[in-house]
Amino acid sequence: MITVSGLSLSYGQRTLFKDVNLKFTGGNCYGIIGANGAGKSTFLKILDGEIEHDKGEVTISGKERIAVLRQDHFAFEDYTVTDAVIYGYPALYNVMKEREAVYAKENFTEADGLRAAELEGEFSELGGWEAEAEAGQLLSGLGLDEAGHTKKMSELDESKKVRVLLAQALFGNPDILLLDEPTNGLDIESIAWLEDFLIDFPNIVIVVSHDRHFLNAVCTHICDIDMGRITPYSGNYDFWYQMSQILQMQAREQLKKREEKAKELKEFIQRFASNAAKSRQATSRKKVLEKLDLENVTVTSRKFPFAGFKPDRPIGNNVLRVEKLCVSIDGARVLHDFSLIVNKNDKIVFAGLEHIAKTALFDALAGVRKPDSGDIYWGQTVSFSYFPKENASFFSGAESITEWLKQYTPNQDDTYVRGFLGRMLFSGEEALKPVNVLSGGERVRCMLARMMLSGANALILDEPTNHLDLEAITALNDGLIAFGGVLLFNSHDHEFVGSIANRIIEIIPGGVIDRVCPFDDYLADEQVKELRAAAYHSKAAPRI
Repeated sequence: MITVSGLSLSYGQRTLFKDVNLKFTGGNCYGIIGANGAGKSTFLKILDGEIEHDKGEVTISGKERIAVLRQDHFAFEDYTVTDAVIYGYPALYNVMKEREAVYAKENFTEADGLRAAELEGEFSELGGWEAEAEAGQLLSGLGLDEAGHTKKMSELDESKKVRVLLAQALFGNPDILLLDEPTNGLDIESIAWLEDFLIDFPNIVIVVSHDRHFLNAVCTHICDIDMGRITPYSGNYDFWYQMSQILQMQAREQLKKREEKAKELKEFIQRFASNAAKSRQATSRKKVLEKLDLENVTVTSRKFPFAGFKPDRPIGNNVLRVEKLCVSIDGARVLHDFSLIVNKNDKIVFAGLEHIAKTALFDALAGVRKPDSGDIYWGQTVSFSYFPKENASFFSGAESITEWLKQYTPNQDDTYVRGFLGRMLFSGEEALKPVNVLSGGERVRCMLARMMLSGANALILDEPTNHLDLEAITALNDGLIAFGGVLLFNSHDHEFVGSIANRIIEIIPGGVIDRVCPFDDYLADEQVKELRAAAYHSKAAPRI
């Protein structure tokens, strides 16, 4: 159990937490939510002891072991993948390595024999004989094939390192599990495996995530960080959202009534303060006004950006035809004879494990990458806008956000551009920040603003929810549901995909799976499961 009592933390004039009181108990999963910058990651670091708080106490009962999802993806470069996972249980790892060192000695003494016997006992008691098998199960569940388990961490790309570090945190049945954005870098299949793992996990889980489907699947409680407070709710994310809407509506009504009452009192005091007959009443109302607390009726600090995509013209029947497209990257073929016909009502998600192929396809469709061969035919009525996964090249200059956005609109009026930026949460001085200092989430909002100003009737989006908070994801989700044009997109956010897509395309080794159906139906389709399994087993599958 973790008990948080009277916890406060400030940085300069900014109060991050004020008098926080919480209790986390075994068998529950707590989702930590809040706007970007609210202090979600900081709170996890306080629980782990990495960051000191100003006031209050964090008490962890007994000798409970805490495991943390590490964010330094290059901390274990000299370790094998399996050793990096077992390192998540330091006591076992240290015994295992000392045991190996003792048995590796050329001159094995009697003292070494006694120590080896002690280590054997500790090794067995800590679950050492099952350690490699457990590590292997975790790695396989997270999508790392068995051949990679003995590799050095330095041999893995960053997406696989993220999975190893997640397996490291899950290893050894820790008493308390702290996970900061555990679904980042995972595909939908691996996220589903992680959901099942955490649902069955018997101890305390505290998780920060922007993935609404994930929070709904695993959380028994939600802890909402807002205005320096952390408010616990029983239930998953959807339950919290419904409750928060009711509570916020009540708070707004209460604030409105208090403001109206304050206005009436002020008017009475001004009118009768100098009237001898009414002076006693005016004084009485002044005391009531002083006691009327408007500041503590807090609505919320959350802000939702505007996300509305309005095409300049309707899209025609001929949208897009792709014929026998081939694309190579660094000499390796990632797309081979890929063909596709897009219809005017399609909102297509490109699902599955072939992330490089999906990005290569989007780049080719947008004209960013020249294919090796094949043809791409956009319809005459189509105008498209592209949201690439990597956007750093758009923000290398030192111009302000306002000047940057002017490049993408014929309306050069400062008031218009800054008004639009205000709806994207760049108000006042924020709109004058140089673009080369923007955070990942700010860049994404700028790129979405660019798309909105394009008037395009076909949108191509490669992982648009990366770096966004829940409020921005919700706004974008709603905006794309309402969009009247064609969508081609890719996302690991289950809720986002399931609520938008009406057609699923999965590029697999040797072919393509193409279905017109809801996303959850696609995932449950037994024929799809068989085709995918055959493709990744044989590295070849027919196009269907």
